[in-house]
Amino acid sequence: MQAGPYGNRRQIVGILLAAGKGVRFDPSGVHNKLMQTLPGGECVAITSARTLLLAMPQVLAVVRPGANSLAAALREIGCTVVYCPDADQGMGASLVFALSQARDASGWLIALADMPYVKVTTMNALVEAMQHDADIAVPTYHGRRGNPVGFSRAHLSELMTLGGDQGARSLLKSHAVTEIVIDDAGVLRDIDTPADLP
Repeated sequence: MQAGPYGNRRQIVGILLAAGKGVRFDPSGVHNKLMQTLPGGECVAITSARTLLLAMPQVLAVVRPGANSLAAALREIGCTVVYCPDADQGMGASLVFALSQARDASGWLIALADMPYVKVTTMNALVEAMQHDADIAVPTYHGRRGNPVGFSRAHLSELMTLGGDQGARSLLKSHAVTEIVIDDAGVLRDIDTPADLP
């Protein structure tokens, strides 16, 4: 596992959360939804990671212990990969672990590995908003907020208090948010069940 800190105070780091169990996709745990192949020939997580890598030079991917095939595939395309020992506790725990490895960055664009349909133009728009002093940047499509979400380091202390399955969206209710209106339905579309695969 790579030790933190990762990134620096002048750079926004992409965080790809890829440590979930995906029990709604396959309760038995046999089929990892992140490793399912999409029509383009790549798996769900790799498609998500490639888009994030196009938007920023540094991407830190968080996987669960034992997800060695996924970790190897993510490393091969240029991600730095860390194994979250507390992945079973939920998304909040995985995010806190990722932030602990990249706490010196100027901000973080937090993307979900099961959302492979987000456009790189959306991620670029979020990064640009953060570079122009948006403390929290969120994409909206037809009035609905989606993912990924950007946070500046001003919110690091609060983000580090998250735990369990509590994601970073709780901060959106108590802080000013810069909404980026985009034409990208992918910000609302995830792979949750087998029916979500094309």
